[in-house]
Amino acid sequence: MTSMVELKNVYKRFGSNEVLKGVSFDIPKGHVTAIIGRSGSGKSTALRCIDRLEIIDSGEINVCGHKVHDPDIDLRKLRTDVGIVFQSYNLFPHLTVEQNVMLAPRAVKKHSTRQAMDICLRTLKHVGLEAKAKSYPEELSGGQQQRVAIARSLAMEPHVMLFDEVTSALDPQLTGEVLRVIETLAADGMTMVLVTHEMEFASRVADTIIFMHEGRVWETGDGTMLRNPQTQELKDFLAFGL
Repeated sequence: MTSMVELKNVYKRFGSNEVLKGVSFDIPKGHVTAIIGRSGSGKSTALRCIDRLEIIDSGEINVCGHKVHDPDIDLRKLRTDVGIVFQSYNLFPHLTVEQNVMLAPRAVKKHSTRQAMDICLRTLKHVGLEAKAKSYPEELSGGQQQRVAIARSLAMEPHVMLFDEVTSALDPQLTGEVLRVIETLAADGMTMVLVTHEMEFASRVADTIIFMHEGRVWETGDGTMLRNPQTQELKDFLAFGL
């Protein structure tokens, strides 16, 4: 299978704190990978390195044919191919939903207003929010705002989607809204990397689960690894949660 995301022996430190200690994994096209682990285990840092929001100290990262570790990488091309959604929605409050979603296709991809609108309506329908196109973010629930943030990333027509704890600020009902959208994307064959604390969801949707511990890939497997952990560290994590 073609690897869409590949990390090879990646190290990253912040000052004296070594956060990633030789992290390696690869993600085939069309696969969903969930990264789990305690706070401080390095999972979100690994995700941010994939989109070069953090610059690694050593190792290699290859994403959609881009050498992310290369100092001369074209970041605009990388971020056209890779979408990322965070815990905070980061919507522009003075713009409507459709204006938020259309902004990047027009500014980055130079699409016409008509092209951008067509993409906008298609992506809003995908996340179940076509009726909210004229609304402003303050008129939406948290779950709806997060779904708009997903639509905004999808509007760039990326090959890989990254999700960093996108449900951690939401209540259970709103979490369900967002997870259903991600599940639909998975069924459609989108390559995705999820940093998540939703264990049941990860078990059901992810092709591969990566458990990170103290900056390293500690255990890897499919959903069954959460029912039958092989290391004491994963057993403790599942027993005591985050």
